[in-house]
Amino acid sequence: MKPNKKISLEDFSFKHEINTRWRDLDAFNHVNNATFLSYIEDARTLFFQRWETNFEEKSLIVASVKIDYINQVKHPSTLILGQKVSRLGTKSFDVQTAIFSKKSNQLICISTVTSVCYNFILKKTIPIFDEIKEDYNLTT
Repeated sequence: MKPNKKISLEDFSFKHEINTRWRDLDAFNHVNNATFLSYIEDARTLFFQRWETNFEEKSLIVASVKIDYINQVKHPSTLILGQKVSRLGTKSFDVQTAIFSKKSNQLICISTVTSVCYNFILKKTIPIFDEIKEDYNLTT
């Protein structure tokens, strides 16, 4: 899928670099599509640390993941993931991720992950944390 608008790394306030691994390859000798989800999760985990979440009253759960694959990746490669809060709801929000080749700056894929703020002690969804709203305001 080709994106409707030109997306660049400069569109993202948070950036994370990752190297492909030999184990990421599939039978076609390129990085397997399923592997991109682990790259996105790795970056998202670091991104969420800025909000000081925990596994009790201030936590997050993933509700949905969408990935549009645009270009293949060969190993070895260094990738740069850009992330930003792209939508706010009352209890959920979206994080958009774009993965780029560090060498060519080529867009590899675009992802949207919907997360929900959750209190595991009360076992219920809770309103979006103020820190998430602040990050969203950086990109609007």
